[in-house]
Amino acid sequence: MYLTHQRGPLHDLPDTPEAYDEVLAAVTEEALARLTPEGNLEHPDCVDDIGDTSLGVTSLLALAWHRTGDPRLPEAVRRSTDFHLRERVYTDDNPGYPNLRLRNSGFPYARYTLASGAHPIGDWPSTVWALLQAVNLLDLADGLLDAEQTDALREMSRGYWRWLTEATFFNPQEAGNQAIGCVVGGLMLARHLLPEEGQRVRAHAIALYLEEIRAHRVRDRGALLPPEHGGAYDNNYGPISLSFLAKAHLVSGEEIFAEDGEAVARYIDARLTVGGFDNGGPRYSEQHSGFESVLGLRYFGHRIGADLGRYRGDTRWGRHAVKPDGGVDGHFAWMLVWQIQDTTPWHRTPSTEPVRHQLRAGGVSVAFDSKMTPSLIEADGTYFLPAAVNRRHGFGPVVDGFLLCRPMGETRVRDVRTDGLTAKLVTKPVVTRDHVLCHVQSLYVTDGTRLWTTVAVERLPGEPYLLAGLPYVSDDGDGLRRIAEAQVTSAGDLRLTHPATEGPEFFDARTDTTQELAAFALAADPRGYGNPDEGWSHLVASTAIEATPAPGAPEDLNVFAVRYGGSGDTFAPAFDRTPEGLMIRTEAFTAVIGPPAGDEKGEPTLTLRA
Repeated sequence: MYLTHQRGPLHDLPDTPEAYDEVLAAVTEEALARLTPEGNLEHPDCVDDIGDTSLGVTSLLALAWHRTGDPRLPEAVRRSTDFHLRERVYTDDNPGYPNLRLRNSGFPYARYTLASGAHPIGDWPSTVWALLQAVNLLDLADGLLDAEQTDALREMSRGYWRWLTEATFFNPQEAGNQAIGCVVGGLMLARHLLPEEGQRVRAHAIALYLEEIRAHRVRDRGALLPPEHGGAYDNNYGPISLSFLAKAHLVSGEEIFAEDGEAVARYIDARLTVGGFDNGGPRYSEQHSGFESVLGLRYFGHRIGADLGRYRGDTRWGRHAVKPDGGVDGHFAWMLVWQIQDTTPWHRTPSTEPVRHQLRAGGVSVAFDSKMTPSLIEADGTYFLPAAVNRRHGFGPVVDGFLLCRPMGETRVRDVRTDGLTAKLVTKPVVTRDHVLCHVQSLYVTDGTRLWTTVAVERLPGEPYLLAGLPYVSDDGDGLRRIAEAQVTSAGDLRLTHPATEGPEFFDARTDTTQELAAFALAADPRGYGNPDEGWSHLVASTAIEATPAPGAPEDLNVFAVRYGGSGDTFAPAFDRTPEGLMIRTEAFTAVIGPPAGDEKGEPTLTLRA
């Protein structure tokens, strides 16, 4: 089976003016055929997320007219604008909406679902989206809308802003992408108001960003990030937030948006594999956005000099939102308008600067979490997740069923590049179940094709082994295929184990489920609302690659040596104790790991040569 939502890298989609004109031409033909006598451009199957969709298609038609001058479009734009103003603007409170601060305000808002009281919780983001469609259309109104329509659209937009910022609590879903989107709406609206009012709205939007979003950022992997649905980062919405930060900077020129966007971009670059696969997040752990991410990844990838376009998006939504039948849905259409208007080119060269939470070279990646445990390993087109044993997750030595990877003290890192090799040494103090302090030294070395992992720790009792990952997916054409085994070699014995017990707390890679579905099954809330990462943390055991200690190690150490990829070559590492530390000799390199105490500053020492 294949992962549903992660397909091709987003920078593989052509983004020339001609390519975008082809997209708009296809939208034009479908929209003109769909346009009802009333002016409705909604997809006939649309029920949820409907409040902004007809207006979104209208804005795409307006952009198409400015680019092509198609004489059929002005009438369609006017009729569909009238439809939204007449049929999709609500001023009576939606029964059951829980986030009002001011009842019966009379301010206009957009509904997530049209039926009164059916699903009011989504009205706040739907109104943000409708505001963004409206201000886009205001930007494009010249030559299309008459003065009366333009005034009505401006008044509606002003009302949307007041409903979002006065009648309701701001950002009631604690979703960074929605909140930054609202700020962008205010910044864009300000340009269409009289100077004094426009300045007030602009100042209010920036203040909301500083006080309600930036001040509440969450730290993850050394970066401060806008919180997303109760977590630090989400693979679906995080890059969407990055697009909003890009637009906020383009509209306002305020450096704060550029600084924060660059921080998020560097974070994304650090956690992304070479192949663009990633997972995790508080909302949809494996669902990735498509066109909604392009603006931010392209704009900030160019600014920081990193290839963020390798991000695997959902290319079914590579151009615009679509329904299951492939028909255009105007939801989020403003992102397509913005990415067409912005001509920043993709930066396609990978960043080569060493990053604490990433080891990357050629086709090999190791992304590390905040505790410097691998969160994802990629080698030879295969991706490994942290495995689980006795409710503990990660990569590391296991003694008496207890996984040693959670640091009890400062974790030290040393990066080395030489002779075509890239390496990272992680020295981590840990404690056993019996409170014995150990120092786990993990060396990761890659030549861009293979990954060698060597883990050294004070000799452990019993029969320890290395938990070396959960084989999960591999590259297969324009998609990611689920796998249950992978090509891994060990200096000691190697075994692939599967849970002996069935149930949601046990993940067997041989079944046809995905990490996302398994995580939601364990989450506290319904799918779409809960935190799958939190659910996944309840996993008791998973399929796992396990490696026993390598022979020939010094008597006082357990050394585990595993190679990912390159299965055809002999793998028989040798180990020696030297005055400088532990020497490791493999078929590709010789490395010396210094003692855990490190140098005079306590930093780990590592020498490496091909």
